[in-house]
Amino acid sequence: MITLRVLALLAAVALAVGPAHAQISDGVVKIGVLNDQSGAYADITGPGSVVAARMAVEDFGAAKKGMKVEIVFADHQNKPDVGSSIARQWYDTEKVDLIIDVPTSSIALAISQITRDKHKAFIVSGAAASDLTGKACSPNTVHWTYDTWALANGTGSAIVKTGGDTWFFLTADYAFGHALERDVEAVVLKSGGKVLGKVRHPFPTSDFSSFLLQAQASKAKIIGLANAGADTINAIKQGAEFGIVRGGQQFAGLLVFISDVHALSLDKAQGLILTESFYWDLNDATRAWSRRFAERHRQAMPTMVQAGVYSAILHYLKAVEALRSDDGPRVIAKMKELPTDDPLFGKGRVRADGRKIHPMYLFEVKKPAESKGPWDYYTMRATIPADSAFRPLDQGDCPLVKK
Repeated sequence: MITLRVLALLAAVALAVGPAHAQISDGVVKIGVLNDQSGAYADITGPGSVVAARMAVEDFGAAKKGMKVEIVFADHQNKPDVGSSIARQWYDTEKVDLIIDVPTSSIALAISQITRDKHKAFIVSGAAASDLTGKACSPNTVHWTYDTWALANGTGSAIVKTGGDTWFFLTADYAFGHALERDVEAVVLKSGGKVLGKVRHPFPTSDFSSFLLQAQASKAKIIGLANAGADTINAIKQGAEFGIVRGGQQFAGLLVFISDVHALSLDKAQGLILTESFYWDLNDATRAWSRRFAERHRQAMPTMVQAGVYSAILHYLKAVEALRSDDGPRVIAKMKELPTDDPLFGKGRVRADGRKIHPMYLFEVKKPAESKGPWDYYTMRATIPADSAFRPLDQGDCPLVKK
């Protein structure tokens, strides 16, 4: 009799649990990390993002919970056609459920549309374009770590409020640079500051001499670098040779990562002002996780993009677990429903437009004498609260937002 009762109970459990597990496609949650593995953005994202993704799966305890989660990765070479081809192959033949990271906004925008067409899920950590939660928003896409609106408004307004009220712009002469310059200038003027001049340089360029001389002659307190990557690094390196910071002016890097500062060294990067959503030395939790990360990734501290990959996958897996399904649109909807909470970004939420909300931070790069050891690079100048760090929900023209 007891045996029959046990069998009946097991049958009931099988009926209750079986269909739920069956909703995990192929019995595996497959996550694809797509980024620059070997080029200009490899230190910002690259192999480090793969390490962060694997740490997230381990820390979530997927294996102990009976969830099979697989991480794959590929190099999009910063080319939209290559990135789009990989995304289609992953979705169509390799049964990838989620694509994550994807630096280079043109690629991210393309994959967002592909993801929508394929009814999958996409989380952006590496790309910056705020259009991902604006006119190009999608019910299948979440923008996690930072965006151009946050960089422009965070850096611009915070610097003016802390005394940097006169600006000169060094701007890359292409769409991304123009947008950064435009957005930051609007915030500077709105905050009571002044723009004393601007100059646009070819993209890319290796010689900033004439542009830096114009910036120096302007006597502006802040030199805003509306560029990225090698252009930013070259401008700062050559600025050190011209004595920009020693002369009392400061660079404001509008898209700078800790890996860039590491490549520059404190001697050349000192005084640089920048905005990030994460820094390894923020608190005990970020320090503990970052040291674990460094042990697995060349003793390098994580960038905010790599930290964003970790944070986003944790939340994604929580949504999958709650639904017992990896159906793309449903998981993204669940991610918006559940509050976010992790050791790196703290408590937050994902808005209707797909924008992940959390604080941003204004940092100044330390002088060499101020650093207490390896990777001790930043002094915090201001915290930008979550409710003002990102573009207001009703100002992005996202079709998903009810008016």
